[in-house]
Amino acid sequence: MSSQQTAAGQGPASLKLGQPASRRFGRLLGVGAYRPRRLVTNADVCQVTGAREEWIVRRTGVHTRRYAGADETVPVMAAAAASDALAAAGIAADQIGCVLVATISHLYQTPSAAAEVAGLLGLSRPGVFDVNAACAGFCYSIALADHLIGAAVADYVLVIGVERMSDLIDPKDWSTAFIFGDGAGAVVVGVSDEPGIGPVAWGSEPAGLKSICQPRSWLGLRDDPPGKWPYLTMSGTEVFRWATTATVQVARHAMELSGVSPGDLAAFIPHQANLRICDKLASSLQLPDQVKVARDVVKTGNTSAASIPLALDALISGREVAGGGLALLLGFGSGLTYAGQVVLLP
Repeated sequence: MSSQQTAAGQGPASLKLGQPASRRFGRLLGVGAYRPRRLVTNADVCQVTGAREEWIVRRTGVHTRRYAGADETVPVMAAAAASDALAAAGIAADQIGCVLVATISHLYQTPSAAAEVAGLLGLSRPGVFDVNAACAGFCYSIALADHLIGAAVADYVLVIGVERMSDLIDPKDWSTAFIFGDGAGAVVVGVSDEPGIGPVAWGSEPAGLKSICQPRSWLGLRDDPPGKWPYLTMSGTEVFRWATTATVQVARHAMELSGVSPGDLAAFIPHQANLRICDKLASSLQLPDQVKVARDVVKTGNTSAASIPLALDALISGREVAGGGLALLLGFGSGLTYAGQVVLLP
């Protein structure tokens, strides 16, 4: 589908998004977000790291981020964002058939964050599980939700991206301390008469496993040496190079799978890794001026699995994009995992 065809009257709602006509379709129905109360400025970070504010902005584009308080746990933030998404979608909690929570910072092996969210929301026996695909986790979860709906396993699925990255970063580490923040974003994915979620372009590059990782397991708290926290580490230059080259092809593949071109898009919502990466990706994809590029990273920082739904919510709540337009989502991060798909905006 070309931009010219869209302008000629075949609007976004008529796009087939690469999906066969015989299956049930999923679509994003409502978006919600939760941003922790505590606002952390670059000046705050500089007091700990000794860095200069202008250096942080030049390297990352981040001006502020949020850190969660003791009562703002992963499940609590996720449930708050989900409540807003349910209200926006006009869907009752008891209609939800499954809860998917994308996160790497729920520091309990069991029960899952999704199970706790279901309890906090008072849901009626939904399927629940967490997805650990780091910064690509939200896009992975959207794909899973679409397939659950397509297979008639559920009519409505809650997809939540949520992180407390402040628990995983060394506040004195110059490779991570400036970048990451906390928060939660959620969407309700529901059954639709028309395709609303394109096929996912996903995968991983295991050769980059050490580029973003916890170099020590939680066993280190017990064994070697006792009490040493396994902080997240990142090779910033290596990640920047990969994110601004390899993932461009992922974005193009996602558009090809959905049969759309850059001119058909209303918005591009990449993982909010840092502002330089977002801008470089937009430039490499040669997006037309009318395509809104999400830059929520400036105010929110890198929130890993929560970054895409938080950026989506910011665009919608700020009325920077209209419902019914097409958005290209692109997630990438530790693993090195990646995923992209084209979706209809709620």
